[in-house]
This record gives sequence, structure tokens and C-alpha cells, in this order.
Amino acid sequence: MALSQQNLESLELTTLNDGFALSWQNRLILRHTTQTPCLWVGAGEADIDMFRGNFSIKDKLDEKIALTEAAVIPQDAGWNVRFTRGDTVNATLHIGIDAEGRLELKLKNDSVSHNRIWLRLAAKPEDHIYGCGEQFSYFDLRGKPFPLWTSEQGVGRNKQTYVTWQADCKENAGGDYYWTFFPQPTFISTQKYYCHVENSCYMNFDFSAPDFHELAIWQDQAVLRFECADSYIRLLEKLTGLLGRQPEMPDWIYDGVTLGVQGGTEVCQQKLDVMRKGGVKVNGIWAQDWSGIRMTSFGKRVMWNWRWNGDLYPELNTRIKQWQAEGVRFLSYINPYVASDRDQCEEASKLGYLTKTHDGKDYHVEFGEFYAGVIDLTNPEAYDWYKELIKRNLIELGFGGWMADFGEYLPTDTVLHNGVSAEVMHNAWPSLWAKCNYEALEETGKLGEVLFFMRAGYTGSQKYSTMMWAGDQNVDWSLDDGLASVIPAALSLAMTGHGLHHSDIGGYTTLFDMKRSKELLMRWCEFSAFTPMMRTHEGNRPGDNVQFDNDSDIIAQFARMTTVFTTLKPYIKHAVALNSQSGLPVMRPLFLHYEDDPQTYILKYQYLFGRDLLVAPVHQPGSSEWTLYLPQDNWVNLWTGEPYTGGGEITVAAPIGQPPVFYRATSEWAELFTSLRHI
Repeated sequence: MALSQQNLESLELTTLNDGFALSWQNRLILRHTTQTPCLWVGAGEADIDMFRGNFSIKDKLDEKIALTEAAVIPQDAGWNVRFTRGDTVNATLHIGIDAEGRLELKLKNDSVSHNRIWLRLAAKPEDHIYGCGEQFSYFDLRGKPFPLWTSEQGVGRNKQTYVTWQADCKENAGGDYYWTFFPQPTFISTQKYYCHVENSCYMNFDFSAPDFHELAIWQDQAVLRFECADSYIRLLEKLTGLLGRQPEMPDWIYDGVTLGVQGGTEVCQQKLDVMRKGGVKVNGIWAQDWSGIRMTSFGKRVMWNWRWNGDLYPELNTRIKQWQAEGVRFLSYINPYVASDRDQCEEASKLGYLTKTHDGKDYHVEFGEFYAGVIDLTNPEAYDWYKELIKRNLIELGFGGWMADFGEYLPTDTVLHNGVSAEVMHNAWPSLWAKCNYEALEETGKLGEVLFFMRAGYTGSQKYSTMMWAGDQNVDWSLDDGLASVIPAALSLAMTGHGLHHSDIGGYTTLFDMKRSKELLMRWCEFSAFTPMMRTHEGNRPGDNVQFDNDSDIIAQFARMTTVFTTLKPYIKHAVALNSQSGLPVMRPLFLHYEDDPQTYILKYQYLFGRDLLVAPVHQPGSSEWTLYLPQDNWVNLWTGEPYTGGGEITVAAPIGQPPVFYRATSEWAELFTSLRHI
């Protein structure tokens, strides 16, 4: 298409004596000279080793060559830039506008031997950078490289901690600051533009340099898209217009906590009775062991044969109806693998629905003292077979939802039906898994009534994953892998276009003498009352952890905080609706609404819940007061009614049950917020 006059004014390419500069809507995107080239190409061979979802990734790099010369060739719809280095090394960059008016950069190595690209985007030293999927250790990504590869999140996730060292020694499972279930090659700059790379290969976005961002892409081609806006809210609207948005949640989600329970039908009933008798608002029972259990040294694991286990859960079909009549849904669990020693794997194998080894045999992955086959979701027949299994074994039984777990374990040496390298498909796999679940709901008319939640994701998850959860945090107070880590995780995911997020109340991972404390469980509970969904988890070693029904204090805390949550129902529903309509996330960084306040750009452990609630969760033990930042506005302490004028740090009392939460004095929801003082 021909460039419109408006697009021509927005897109400017200036030829320099020894290069060029590309600007888009007054933002400098690329600057190339012979001395400071913006493009490198090279050849490498990936060395990727997976052990239980933990990856060791190295590049056997043969060469990395700066393309110093650039010839700009005008086209009807933009420019082609021919990059060269001598006579044998070259690449082509096409600069244009896509059908939706976005800046589009298409890169292609012209040598078949070159399968690596390094592109440097122009930057300013004062830029802040957000996004890149779900990041647990950092919210502002400036100053560090972020490899983008879906994997286990790691245990500890900080190489300076003893827990991480222990996990590394045992299974190379300690992780690092960038390990994440949900990476994505998308970032937002405080220059108010987003950059999205459409590829799904391994990438590394390095924001360390003051005047450029280097994007390393392990393919021979790449497509990048950019949009700008005059506000971050409008920018997220544009980004989610590209990526898709989550549908609104079922109404029952707002009616209390979903209790994570294991052990059978009667155990579920007993725990439900105890909690409801204690005044706890319960909207559901989530029993991940509905299909049976497998005991391992790691702890209690689910039997990966996706069929109702009538021995462990007798009369479940009738009890589901009873519970639903009482306002309590039953939720279950599934993932895209089938246990190698069970009949569903045998059936999938006979039908040819598992991914293969290079010699044509079924590929089986070791998951920790058991193996499982990988359903080949690139095979349309296998995809439909698994989708029908979800419909038949989960939806028809009457489940209100389920955890759609895993998705990040696709090994790179397996062979897929679609012929695409598993190294390239690896990152895309979680969104394909999300799509399978989404379509099962859509095709049965259950979308908006049934909810599934996922930990793994990638580009496309925005459109198909109805809810994210933060994965497997430690049952501790660590900043990188405990309660605190959930907050930057939610905010970074929000800036990547997914605005629905929650976490396991109390955490999950129980290893190396960790034990969930009563205080941690109660603090996590009160934090979760200010997220879109409340749900507990027993953890991988339930007997080592304090549980929600252990004593009257904990039950009282759950009663109080579920009452807060249900009272906020109309407010939360409104925020969720905005997320569905425009991509405005439910949990928001403060700078979305306070752009002129520089302090808001560096806050990662407090957030806005909707427009009018500011939440600063207590995430350290033994704290009876808490220091937080209030931006310039008129605020009211949610619990005491005390007014505050923002513009600096304050310290407030923060007893258990009263986490620091403030509302805007001018909020249209002020009457609703005021009512919470009497709970």
C-alpha cells in the first residue's frame, strides 16, 4: 500500500554521511553509522539441555559480524536498507507501515549460513523499560539483559541465596532473575512506544547500554512492530489491540476464595464445612488430585491420566451438583502431557498423537520419577482429540474450571507434526496450549461461565488464557521467589498486555527445610483480597505447611479478607470489564495514572488495584507498620478513614488483617470503600 500523508509525516528516514537515522512519531528508533552499526549477523548452533523444565542454554557461535555499510533504497511503501560488510555478508531491512498503521521492520539475513541477528534500537539514558512477559525480580528492566525462554521459574531465583545454591546443586533448578514461565519479546519504553517481535525463537533483550537496546534473535529473520501513544493507558490499548484481550471472568469468581484441597470427596466436604462455619466466603473447591495421586520424593503429585478417579473421589458427579447449588464450584487440573504408564498415553501413542524422537519413536519426558508423553498440539487431529478430552472429561462432568498447568516443557530435540523446529516452537507452545483450552470452552458455550488458569505463556496468551497465576513461589518471604515477587510479576505482565493475574495463597514450593508459617499465609491471604482472584494451594508437601484450616486465627483472617473481597465485587468487576474492553489491567503500576511523578516509575512492590485503590502489601515477617509511597492526590486510609495528601513516603500501622490500602478521596466508589471499615 502507498504511505498516507499522515504516515509519511510520522515516519522519517534521514540519510547521514555514513549511515541513516529512522524516527517514528518523533521517537528515534534506529541510528546507524559505520562506526556505530545497528545490525550484526552471525552463525551459531544452539546447545540446549532440559532437565525437568530447567534449561541450560548456550550458543556455539561461529561468528558475529557488524554490518557497517548501509544503502537506503526508497520504495513505494517505505524503504529497503541493504546492509553489507564486504562482498559476502549482507542482510536486508524493510521499513514500512502495516495495514493497521504500525511501524513494521522486517529483517532478513541474505546468507543461508547466517541464523543469528543482533539489532540495536536507539535509546536514551533516562528511559525506563517494562514488559518482556512476567518478570519476578525486576519491574523496570533497564540495566540488565533478559533472555526470553519459557521454563520453570527456578527455586530461589537469586544466585546469591543459599536456597538457590541448594537447588542448583541438586537439579540445576535454582534459576536466575530472568527465569520465567511467561516470557515475551515485547517491551514498553517511557518514550511511550511499544516494540513487539513476532518471532518465537530464543531471544535476549539487553537493556544494559545507555544509548541502545540490543535484541539478539536466534533466527535468520525477524518482524518487529512499533506503536506510540500520548499516554501509557492508550499505549496498552494499542498493544492489546495487537495481541488480544482476556474475556471477562465468570461472576462466581468474585464470591469468595477457591479452596485448594486434596484427599477426596469427603475431605473436600469437611474442609468446606469448617471454613463456611467460620464465616469464610467460599466460591469453589480446587482439587488438583481429582484424577488420582502419585507420591514422589518431591512430594504429592497428580496422576497425569485425565479421568475422574472414582476411588479417591466417590460420588463426585452428584456432589458437584450439590455444591454448585450452594454457590460452590468444583475445579480440577490438567496439563498437555499424559503419563507414560497410563492408558491415555497408550491411546495417544496408537493414534500417533505424541511428539517423536528423531528416529520416529514416541518422545517421553522425565518429570521427576515418572515419564510422560507430549501431546503434539501441532497435529490438528491430536489437538482436536485433546480438546475433546477436555470437553468430555472436565466440562461435561460439571467442573467450574481448572488449572491448565505446564506448557513450558517442550524439549527442543523432539520432532513435531508441523515440521517446525521444536527450538522455534518451544516458546509458542504455551499459547497453543491456552488456545486448546479456550476453544474447548468456546465450542461448548462455557466461555464466561468456566475459568481455566495458567502459569506458562507467550505471545497469544493474551487472547486465549482466561487467567494467569504466578506459578510456584517458595513458601517464604524471599524477594525473588516469595510473596513479594508476585507483585512485579503481575505488573510486568500487565505491561505485556495480560491484565488478569493471581497467585497461590501461601506459595507452593516446599523444599530445603522451608515451611509455610502462619504469618506468611495470613499476609498472603490479605494481599490476595486485592487481586482479581483468591485461591489457596496446599503446596507440594502439605504436611510441612500451615494450612487455611489449621486454627481459628487463620480461619478468622480468611473470613475477614473474603468478606473484603466479596464486598469489593462491583469494583473489581468494573476493573475486569475495562481490561476486557480496552486492555487496562486490573493490577496497575502507579505511573499509568501518575505519569508526571518520577517516583512512580521505580516502585515494584505496590500497585493500583483498579483506578482508585492503592495497595502496598506487607511482604516481610514481623512487621507491624509499613512504609509506602503515595503519589500526589488526596488519599484515605481504607481501614481508619484517616486522610492523607500524597507526594511522598508515609509509614502507617499495618497489623495483620489491615494491609496498607488507600483509596482516592474523590473516587465514585468512596461509599463502598468506606463500608469496609466496619468489617
